[in-house]
Amino acid sequence: MSFFSYQTLKKVLFKLDPETAHTLAGIGLRSIAHCPTLLRYVKNQYFVTHPILQQEIFGRKFQNPVGLGAGFDKNGQYITAMPTMGMGFTEIGTVTPKPQDGNAKPRLFRLIEDQSIQNAMGFNNKGSYYMLQRLKKLYFFDYPIGINIGKNKLTAENDALDDYELLFRAFKDYGDYIVINISSPNTPGLRDLQNEAFIKAIFALAKEITSQPVLLKIAPDMEAEAAIALCQTAVEAGAAGIIATNTTIDYSLTEHAKDFGGISGALLTEKSYQLFRAIGEALYGKTLLISVGGIDSAEEAYRRIKAGASLVQVYSMLVYKGPALIKEINEGLIHLLNKDGYTHISEAIGADWK
Repeated sequence: MSFFSYQTLKKVLFKLDPETAHTLAGIGLRSIAHCPTLLRYVKNQYFVTHPILQQEIFGRKFQNPVGLGAGFDKNGQYITAMPTMGMGFTEIGTVTPKPQDGNAKPRLFRLIEDQSIQNAMGFNNKGSYYMLQRLKKLYFFDYPIGINIGKNKLTAENDALDDYELLFRAFKDYGDYIVINISSPNTPGLRDLQNEAFIKAIFALAKEITSQPVLLKIAPDMEAEAAIALCQTAVEAGAAGIIATNTTIDYSLTEHAKDFGGISGALLTEKSYQLFRAIGEALYGKTLLISVGGIDSAEEAYRRIKAGASLVQVYSMLVYKGPALIKEINEGLIHLLNKDGYTHISEAIGADWK
């Protein structure tokens, strides 16, 4: 399967409604996962690992630093196929306590001129019980998995902690880390939870329930000073790391945007980087940092790594560039690390602040 072949496939997929195309892509991934011979073949085509890229994080070995961001595999249905895409890890969800349909369709849009995606999905997923059954089937699957959790749409803000408590209890023995998602723009009032009091309360709750590393994912639309303060509060309260950033509601980035939902992809690249860089300057060396948002090349991934990212995540740019993107990023990182005289990725992480 070549990059050119994906570009040919993309022409077909782009004639379909984006959500239909997403569903078809998922069916393809599930099919690969059920065919061991094909699974091995595709993995050999795309999966890149090298001693210079390998890291021990959260007690698990990450063969490369490029993973799948939350939102694609909402129900944990494609976990076994992710290594075939070249991913060093995956993040599933966002999962809510109860199943929910999400927002009304259409709710997913391609901003083709901008190589971006706009989504107003609204945490559509089959709920925590379904996800738990998926994870129980993967007991011997040796691959780093993060679980992204969020409250149900109908749960009032004052009751949000109850939803997160249920989710912490459900997944305390599964996955390798848990991500608190209070930064999606598609659940009414969710971003209002990005405040000091709630952050302190939710991490205190997490510490009572689980020994899993718990991370906070933040929005890109905060002022840098406020974002840094929020992240510092989270780290002091027990956060094992920060993921920056979620999608943006800055619709001034393009004339092609809808006036609802969150934008990801190329339009988010610089906005996400600048906020991540500010957070990296303040928190590098104090907590684990993961960068996500418009990463479309080895050079961009390397820029995030030097700003403090131990791991990076991609999602929307896969729609435009295909699975070869992951291979290109990892091979490019090896080249860039060698070019700068580094013998291991850890030497480059946070290089801007050393």
